[in-house]
Amino acid sequence: MINKKELFAILSTTLVLATVISLLETWTIFFITAGIVLAVILINVIAKKIMGYMFQAEVEVSLWEFKRMIYYNPIKKTMHGHKPHHQMRNKFPAGFFMPLIIKFLSVGLINWMACLTFDVKATVHRAARKWEVFQYSQVTEQEMAWIAFMGIIANIFFAIIGYMINAPLFAKLNLTYAFFSSIPLGTLDGTKMYFGRRGLWVTAMVITSMGVVASMVIA
Repeated sequence: MINKKELFAILSTTLVLATVISLLETWTIFFITAGIVLAVILINVIAKKIMGYMFQAEVEVSLWEFKRMIYYNPIKKTMHGHKPHHQMRNKFPAGFFMPLIIKFLSVGLINWMACLTFDVKATVHRAARKWEVFQYSQVTEQEMAWIAFMGIIANIFFAIIGYMINAPLFAKLNLTYAFFSSIPLGTLDGTKMYFGRRGLWVTAMVITSMGVVASMVIA
């Protein structure tokens, strides 16, 4: 279900987030935090893969990267970034550096957790049913939005379970992960929901925002 490339991205992201969250803490706290972060990420990833399977599509997660510069034209109200000269020469591994940058700029107050993105491709079986030939068919933006939304809902669901079993850190990290993933930035889940199905994005942002605020009040 999870290939080597995905496993590397998940484990490296886990180490980065655990380092940022447990900064200046003991090694014991670091390893506990790393285990919880890994569980949070796997919950999100597995939920997406299950939803992708329901759409007869393959979901593959990867490290979040900035691949191109995008410019907004206020006159035409369009996004530009598909021309060769808009392409960045080197991909910037935002998934690695964004948590560190935000931690530094916020003076340690904010733990950015959105580090992974995902791609989807239709399976041969799906293509055969749709076109009656064995070639890949395109996965719609609406389907990608639902896949991203399912990952968010899974984290929220387990956050509720976390509070019920008196595991506040597990609950809080699920909510935080869901919240930052819902932000429509780059190729994060929030972008896929925003452009694929706006209602899902609004729902995700409202629920996760309320959850994060509630977790701060409860804590």
